[in-house]
Amino acid sequence: MSEPREIELKLECEPSDLATLQVHPLLQDASERGAADLSSTYFDTVEQRLREAGLGLRVRRIGDRYVQTLKADGDGLFSRPEWEQEVSGPEPDLAALADTPLDEILGRKDELQPLFTTSVERRTYLVEQGSSRIEVALDSGRIDAPAVGDRVIPICEVELELKQGSAGDVFALSQAIAALAPLRLGVRSKAERGYSLASGKPERVRKAERVPLRENMSAAEAFQAVAHACLRHMRLNEDILLQGRNADALHQTRVAIRRLRSAFSLFGDLVEDAQGARIRAELKRMTEPLGQARNLDVFLATTLPAERERHPDEVGLLNLETQLEDQRSQAYEAVQNLLQSAEWRGLVLDLVAWINAGPWLRDGAEGRAELREEPARDFAARELDRRRRQVKKRGRHLDDLSPEDRHKVRIAAKKLRYGAEFFAGLYPDKKAVKRHATFVKALSELQDQLGALNDIVTGHEVVRDIAGEHAGASAVFAAGITAADLEARTHKLLTAAADAHEDLVDAKPFWR
Repeated sequence: MSEPREIELKLECEPSDLATLQVHPLLQDASERGAADLSSTYFDTVEQRLREAGLGLRVRRIGDRYVQTLKADGDGLFSRPEWEQEVSGPEPDLAALADTPLDEILGRKDELQPLFTTSVERRTYLVEQGSSRIEVALDSGRIDAPAVGDRVIPICEVELELKQGSAGDVFALSQAIAALAPLRLGVRSKAERGYSLASGKPERVRKAERVPLRENMSAAEAFQAVAHACLRHMRLNEDILLQGRNADALHQTRVAIRRLRSAFSLFGDLVEDAQGARIRAELKRMTEPLGQARNLDVFLATTLPAERERHPDEVGLLNLETQLEDQRSQAYEAVQNLLQSAEWRGLVLDLVAWINAGPWLRDGAEGRAELREEPARDFAARELDRRRRQVKKRGRHLDDLSPEDRHKVRIAAKKLRYGAEFFAGLYPDKKAVKRHATFVKALSELQDQLGALNDIVTGHEVVRDIAGEHAGASAVFAAGITAADLEARTHKLLTAAADAHEDLVDAKPFWR
């Protein structure tokens, strides 16, 4: 069976937003309109082997008909393989999926069972946008899982599926719709949310996931997969951060954005265009409040408790903590204001549109097309070699470097580590996997030591700001003690960082 692909963009919203969109001329003037009640049951084995393989299987009832759909992980956000056919009843027809990836996953003794259901009221509109025809679906409903009793997850989202035409028109329509209601980029399918509900576990802060790269990808396809993975990482943690102050969610949101910005740097000339440069500049500018809040989190959670342990009788440390807590509350308020702003939501949609349909994909300048079509493995090996040489050179005599030069080594090491993580899927053989683990471990150790040194520099900035403000005398005195103690840790960390650099230089590259 061939591998048809679904090109779909998901936007999350509130029920009132769907009501606004339903009556707007943008949808009311659509060439076709319809409404249906959809009931879908999702199936998997007891061990959830389909989920582990990145597959989702459902049977959907539409009136008197049943439609079976198997979906696979695609580029992580926008495009994925999909196999769909009508079946005779509410149970899966495995014979109809004989030529799909499911056939390789299920063993003879594996049995499928229903895990959760979705009940959706869907209103559809076939919209002409540019030269394309796009189905806009407004979905409202719920997800139920028998294993967790009465607990449900609400569904409220807009889906844009390309029926005919170009991906660029999907994003143009998404931005037109987002101008009418406060919509956010959606990164979780109904199936993923259903699995979460069936597990009975609350939503948790997410670390970066493995990027779904394939050995036969082009460099351009690899960049899109990496960028989508970073956006997904960011949005999953942003949703938690929107619910209230959460230091771990803030940290992971910031990590996701740093990874994305590193991806821009790693892919360099391949993705360079004026539109992308403007978007990247805005991303850097707008996310500064996250860095300010994170610095205070680290100082209050790590640096200050260590100071209290060293100086248990110093009352000024309590006054210092009170002042910094006030600053942290203000910093988190700035983060909330950013994430809830129309400017931020629009930037995220602009970013995903540029990744998938930006000028960098159409630029016919000499060499650009060849660069886009270059095998991702060749591109990755060349870039990882370059970044490794950079870290090796800049990190020489690391314990004698100035704080500014150490910071450059840290940034270079961070980009090398992100590159190593991004490109791991391109080198799946056992030898490469073993070397990758050793290489990343050495790189992580270097990053940890350089990160601790950077925390000291940041700590100095925090206490300097306190001393320069209208703080009480005891708080200023405590800030001075803290600065002195921070400096005392520097020598030990420098020695450890130099040792870690030597271990990294000795680690064999996994991409060769």
